Amino acid sequence: MTSVFARLGSDFLSSIVFLIIYAATDNVVIATAVGIVAAIAQVIYAHVRGKPLGFMTYASLALVIVLGSATLLTKDPRFVMFKPSIAHFAIGVVMLKRGWMLRYMPPIVVENIPRLITAAGYAWAALMFALGLGNIAIAMTGDVKLWALYVSVIALGAKIAAFAIQYVTFRLIVTRKLRGEAAAARSAAT
Repeated sequence: MTSVFARLGSDFLSSIVFLIIYAATDNVVIATAVGIVAAIAQVIYAHVRGKPLGFMTYASLALVIVLGSATLLTKDPRFVMFKPSIAHFAIGVVMLKRGWMLRYMPPIVVENIPRLITAAGYAWAALMFALGLGNIAIAMTGDVKLWALYVSVIALGAKIAAFAIQYVTFRLIVTRKLRGEAAAARSAAT
């Protein structure tokens, strides 16, 4: 679980830096500039350490540079604020692939409820699209503080809640199914 949070922190480092600097300075230009520098430094650091970087890392860097530059040129924070929507939509599209979740599930879950896993994968895609649309609606207001609340509390909270609901639901359904099969086997044996 720690590696998941480390990966998320790494993926959203420039956004986190932007939010922290903006909260400290209330200055969009400074926060954007520092966010761009953080994204570039992160990629350079990974190269120096010899870490392989995937397509999404470079796509994220390009978005930070392009949208951040647009924000710096226009002094309009909405450009930077649209980045999470682009990420949510891209992730949502990937999640539309049938069975994408199967590789992340424990074998006992895959063996017992593969159709439900597929349905949950589509539900995750729908959540990503909804969060992306919500981010656009908030970004269009231009209110950076409201956007920061949405990105850091609402969007993150929705993902945590969805994970918790999925975990509990899968656990209950698999447990009920296994107990039912065990009871049926005992009845057949007698």
